[in-house]
Amino acid sequence: ITQICLWEMHLREPLCKMTTLPPLPVIRPKLTSLARKKLPCSPSTIPRSQLIKEKDDIDHYLEVNFKGLSKEEVAAYRNSYKKNICVDMLRDGYHKSFTELFALMKKWDALQETARVRSLSWLQRPLEEQPDKLDHFYHYLTRAEAAERKEYFEDVYNNLYALACYFNNSEDKWVRNHFYERCFKIAQLIKIDGGKKEAEAHAHMGLLFEEEGQLLEAAEHYEAFHQLTEGRIWKDETGRFLSLLACESLLRTYKLLSDKMLENKEYKQAIRILIKASEIAKEGSDKKMEGEASYYLGLAHLAAGEYETALTVFNTYSKISTDLDDDLSLGRAYEAIAKVLQSQGEMTEAIKYLKKVVKIARKNFQSLDVVRASTMLGAIYNEKGYYNKASEYFQQAFDTTAELTNLRQMDETKVHYGIAKAHQIMPRVNNYIESADLTSLDFLLSWKESRSKIACEPTIGNTANIGTFLPF
Repeated sequence: ITQICLWEMHLREPLCKMTTLPPLPVIRPKLTSLARKKLPCSPSTIPRSQLIKEKDDIDHYLEVNFKGLSKEEVAAYRNSYKKNICVDMLRDGYHKSFTELFALMKKWDALQETARVRSLSWLQRPLEEQPDKLDHFYHYLTRAEAAERKEYFEDVYNNLYALACYFNNSEDKWVRNHFYERCFKIAQLIKIDGGKKEAEAHAHMGLLFEEEGQLLEAAEHYEAFHQLTEGRIWKDETGRFLSLLACESLLRTYKLLSDKMLENKEYKQAIRILIKASEIAKEGSDKKMEGEASYYLGLAHLAAGEYETALTVFNTYSKISTDLDDDLSLGRAYEAIAKVLQSQGEMTEAIKYLKKVVKIARKNFQSLDVVRASTMLGAIYNEKGYYNKASEYFQQAFDTTAELTNLRQMDETKVHYGIAKAHQIMPRVNNYIESADLTSLDFLLSWKESRSKIACEPTIGNTANIGTFLPF
């Protein structure tokens, strides 16, 4: 009894994120308790002749070992566990619970059949072979129905939400979503908590739609979640304010929506929704979240070609990152600023910021950031004709990808490095060709044979400081 009371108190706590439930303190009804002793249940595909033989064996066993058993008790041994659960629900008067469970079982079977027809890898076992799940269905559905009869809607919500938590896994997510929807409908009837359960239900529905890729619907629920929690001090089970979680959920959804808009070159719509996200982030009083919103907004302005505005927003992001002493965010801010400066043709300033990015990335062992910034530096130097510097940074990028054993990036940086080395050696080759003497021709032929090094001829121009290797 103590365990059950503690469990009820746990269900009444603010619930916003999925949690791992403790073992279920189930008090099983008569048929279920008897049927549980003979698990696992017999498969439904057993031949009729075998079933008849098993029935006769059971009758004989019961006659010899158990005198005076009732028909119900005999049925508990004969029937499947799933059937006994359903019979118990009907016998105890929980007709709505039976109807809901029966509908879920039909959908369960339909999904399995669809997977079988399409030769999909359906890893889930039949419900008949999972008595623990059937126990949870019986326990919480009947408790929810009993509470609903008394109009204790908060208890109804808690029991349905407990089922949603229990089925929060990859194979049962559709069951979880069913109970999310049930919780949402019940939450509208709860009037004694100031709207807290309704706010939580909107958060769950937002997550449901977000996972299904229906971002507009998700945004609507998250907006309702945000409005209901605004100015409230409600917390979830981890102690986090629900208002902050609402801001984070909205920011995440607005970011996903803006990404799709930017892909379709709908720059004004993307900027508009990210401005809204930035305002919401400021309400959350979380500087890191505010910085993230500024970063996304700056990228949208950059994509739209609004360079001055983008630069202003990115500078705000870099200031927030500096105040938070967040090196990784600061490196990202500097890289974004460098992209804007590069788009404006201010290469010298862009180089300064990219060198800062490389320094920060190396300090924090962010190899991918090193590759990206080094590649950008190499491209700028290559474009300006500083081939020695270009080769240096492209080689730095290539060496880093080699350490990471990232084959795709290795191939990409190898091409950049090869092009830079070709540009680097080209002036010397041109000088040899233009000299048109026997010595120069010998140097060229020697290089053609080895393809590794080209000799340096002191008498030819200012080519001594140019690189000597080709990467092919």
